[in-house]
Parts: sequence; structure tokens; C-alpha cells
Amino acid sequence: MSSRASQKVAVLMGGLSAEREVSLSTGRGCADALRGEGFDVVEIDADQTVFVKLAETQPDVVFNALHGRWGEDGAVQGILEWMRLPYTHSGVLSSALAIDKEKTKELYRRVGLPVADSCIATAEEVRARHVMAPPYVVKPYNEGSSVGIYIVPEGVNTPPDLAADMPKDVMVEAYAPGRELTTTVLNGRALTVTDIITDGWYDYEAKYEDGGSRHVVPADVPKEIFDACLDYALRAHEVLGCRGLSRTDFRWDEEKGLEGLILLETNTQPGMTPTSLTPEQAEACGITFGQLCASLVEDASCDR
Repeated sequence: MSSRASQKVAVLMGGLSAEREVSLSTGRGCADALRGEGFDVVEIDADQTVFVKLAETQPDVVFNALHGRWGEDGAVQGILEWMRLPYTHSGVLSSALAIDKEKTKELYRRVGLPVADSCIATAEEVRARHVMAPPYVVKPYNEGSSVGIYIVPEGVNTPPDLAADMPKDVMVEAYAPGRELTTTVLNGRALTVTDIITDGWYDYEAKYEDGGSRHVVPADVPKEIFDACLDYALRAHEVLGCRGLSRTDFRWDEEKGLEGLILLETNTQPGMTPTSLTPEQAEACGITFGQLCASLVEDASCDR
């Protein structure tokens, strides 16, 4: 029996966040890939009984395929630390920091990484008045996958009519024009740069629906911009204390050159669906999807 076949890997997926369906797709894909690499894999749909399910399964390693709150914000990581189960991706503190978009920006600024102006306001304030001169973007400060994004164009007199289920506090951020670029960091190495081309905003549908966006890998951008994305993504990964895998997203205004490149956010649990950016970047660097998933399992630990 190989060492991999003797390792039981529990893939946590689903969860309770707004990104549940994406997580299920990520988890199933990763579970299949790990089986293909020779691991003994158990799929666990994470709910309020996740502690019990893990105790019954008794895995050697937990592959965290959760997205959004409770799975990407340090909550489940705390459970895994308590149970002393080695797990993939980032630990409690870095997960909590990265899911909080304003805390992330504070750390970016501390190491000189460029970001757009932003503030935290209540949803009630945002519905009542412009808390920032348009154009600006309104989004939850602790969700991912472009869930709950509102773009307020220049010249609009009325504030946005936010949905009733928006969180009490939201981030209001100056709109950054330009191209959408992204870079994955895997085990301390920045892989490459992707140029994401869509008909409009890179929203939830553009990310996860077939044909929602087109990806140019590697991005056809000036070397200065390409190298800056690699450098900035690695520095973001390090300042947040990320482990294993992260993906940092950028906007780049071509007219401003390097000064037009800003960081949007860092994802500690990037999507691993059939349309996701990180597996695509890994493949462009000669890393198969199975190898990518296996490398995360082999990096798993406690005290992350």
C-alpha cells in the first residue's frame, strides 16, 4: 500500500456561506483529483455538525475546500486547530485578516502595496446618501466571489438601493478603472498573471458560468506590469501570513502605467472549479490539477 493510499483526506465543502454552491463544485473537483493521485478521500458537507463528522471520519489530513464565511475566515480553521487535524491553506489569523477587506488593505498599505481609497459604512448610510463621490463600488467587507457587488457610476445622483440581505456594514471603495489581472501564489512561488476579459464587471456569473469570461494566460501586458503583479502577489501573501495557496486580484489602468496597478484583495481559498483561475495558472506552469491538490495535502499542518 502506498503512503498516499494509507492517508485519509477529508475534503470539507459546501458550508453555510453565500458561496456554498461554488464550494461544492470546488470540493467535488478536488476530491476527484486527490483520488486520482492515490489518496483515500472522504467528502464532508460542512454544517453545524462538522466537528462530529470530522471526529467520526478521523482523517489524517483535512483539505479545506470551503469558501466565504465560516470556511475562509478562520472559523473552521480554529476547529481544526482545536482537534489537532492537519489542514490545507491558511491558518486562523491570516484567514481572518484576508476575509476582512479593510484589514487586508491596512496591511497592504503597511508594506507599500497600492490600493484604492475606501471606507467602512453601514448599509443604512449607503442607502441614504453618497458616502463617497461617484464612481465607487459597494461590497460586503467579508465575503468573496463578487457576492453583493454594487457599482455606482459617475454622475449618478441617487445612492444605491442595496438589497435587504446586505450585511449591516459594507465597504465603499473608489472605482478603479482598467483591466482585471490576477496572480496565484503556491507554496511561496508566484505562478503567472491572468488577464480576465469580460463584457462587464467580473461578477459571480462571469466567474462561475461557462463562457462568463475569457482568460489570457499568461497575460499580454508589459513586462513591468507582469513582474509587478508577481512581486505584489507574493508580498501580499507574505504580509497576510498566508500558507499553501492564495490568489491576489488587481485592476490595471493602462493609461497610468505602473501607477495604475492596484491590489483589490487576496483570496486564501481561491476557487478550484472547472472555470477557476488558479488551476488554469498552475496548468500554464506545468502543474496538473492533481499535482496542485496533492501539493496542498503534502503541505498540510496544524499551527498555520
